[in-house]
Amino acid sequence: MADVAVTGGVGRGLAGAALVAMAVLGSAGCSGTQESASDAASKAASAAQSAGAEVSAAASKAAGAASSAAGVAENKLDEIKNGVEAKDEVALGEPSADSEGYVKVPVTVQNTDAAKKSFAVQVNFKDESGNKVDTVIVTIDDVAGKATGRGTARSTHRLPGSVTAETERAVRY
Repeated sequence: MADVAVTGGVGRGLAGAALVAMAVLGSAGCSGTQESASDAASKAASAAQSAGAEVSAAASKAAGAASSAAGVAENKLDEIKNGVEAKDEVALGEPSADSEGYVKVPVTVQNTDAAKKSFAVQVNFKDESGNKVDTVIVTIDDVAGKATGRGTARSTHRLPGSVTAETERAVRY
């Protein structure tokens, strides 16, 4: 499994921007200075823009980390000897968050070969906007010939919000 930690700074950045904007706007009516509402609004807009840039940078960093994890996963799958592509033999269930906030998804593989085989499945987790936020590899070992095997892919870190899962690649070996 590729372990890449991506921290959730995006949500905290948006909350921080809202707090800064509220504090600046609130100070316009409560302070002893003669600051106009438009000055306060201008300061709030500037603070929100600054916080927005931080959020954008955090999102970019998260996307970069997810891409890096995907690259590591691809390399690991490429290292498997005598493997065949098996993405069509994989079905994913519905993603759900566990009690700790990690997202898990059931993985089912169908061994179409007559011999016992193992599977390595790369699962991508995506946020509401379709951005890749995590990538893992789940292995399902020793699936009997012409049989079904099951496993669970679990995100490497907590993933807030609505998350989808997709099979990027699978190798039967």
